[in-house]
Amino acid sequence: MQLGINLGYWGAGMDADNLAVAQEADRLGYAVCWAAEAYGSDAATVLTWVAAQTERIDVGSAIFQIPARQPAMTAMTAATLDSLSGGRFRLGLGVSGPQVSEGWYGVKFDKPLARTREYVEIVRKAMTRERLSYEGQHWTLPLPGGPGKPIKLTVHPQREHIPLYIAAIGPKNLEQTGEIADGALLIFPSADHLEETTIKYLRAGREKAGKTLDGFDVCPTVPLAVGDDKDVAALADTFRPYTALYVGGMGSPKQNFYNQLAQRMGYEKEAAEIQGKYLSGDKQGAAAAVPHELIDKTTLLGSVDRIADRMKAYAAAGVTTLSLAPAGFTLDERLASLRAGTEALERAGLA
Repeated sequence: MQLGINLGYWGAGMDADNLAVAQEADRLGYAVCWAAEAYGSDAATVLTWVAAQTERIDVGSAIFQIPARQPAMTAMTAATLDSLSGGRFRLGLGVSGPQVSEGWYGVKFDKPLARTREYVEIVRKAMTRERLSYEGQHWTLPLPGGPGKPIKLTVHPQREHIPLYIAAIGPKNLEQTGEIADGALLIFPSADHLEETTIKYLRAGREKAGKTLDGFDVCPTVPLAVGDDKDVAALADTFRPYTALYVGGMGSPKQNFYNQLAQRMGYEKEAAEIQGKYLSGDKQGAAAAVPHELIDKTTLLGSVDRIADRMKAYAAAGVTTLSLAPAGFTLDERLASLRAGTEALERAGLA
């Protein structure tokens, strides 16, 4: 199992620190550095900045939002980033959610699976540098009856095949991801529940494509907080607002994929309470309603030895790249967490 680092969203006041975190991860031999986007910083610019100031670590979008870009533009960006980084780019895609898709981009959030499938097909075809023509339900290239003609990409990616990931949570999305992608970007993974909530659907998708999970990258992001094992409860409390935001406030009341995931993990009553409090404006109450067990199962908390044991469980459950989101109020604390992650991986015998 490899380690990655997830910088999250740029522009949250820790930009200089984030670059230092990426550089330290590069020095420590981490496999990949991911950056996110929602409706603030865009991931492509951040990844270009990081790639220019690192040497070995891959840079990846987690995610490029599908409603934000036409698929041919995404192919252009991926090819450019791969070329500029010397073959270190990984393309992560996702449909975002209804609030962002419709409220920010003005793109109707409908038929997300079909749109994702067509998007991936167009991106992949464009990156092969074939002349681009496509007839689908959501995209037709070139537009019929006009002056457009099939065009091919003029930029040469460093590699013939840029790894393509999809952010997936729900069963149908996970199955399609296994079928059409090279990896899955996951969130709130519990090693105890990973087979039933995730892996079995990815496996079904791979089988549909005549493949196995061999070579497929299962890549969850996991918050990390290092400390004494006696302080695990206090460490978990630092992630209460984060968990409450996703389980309670992401998406819409009827389309919150994170809430549905918590329910599939056995927290039906708690997920409903968290969402009810969060959407009513009681964010503190929502955070207080998050069960300690849910936080502990979906994060890495405590001593290096405790974290090493959890890493073993993730690897046994099928995780191939564990992307860490190190907590810390200072840069030194975040860098220390990165080093603890490397130490834990070695103690687990997974390095």
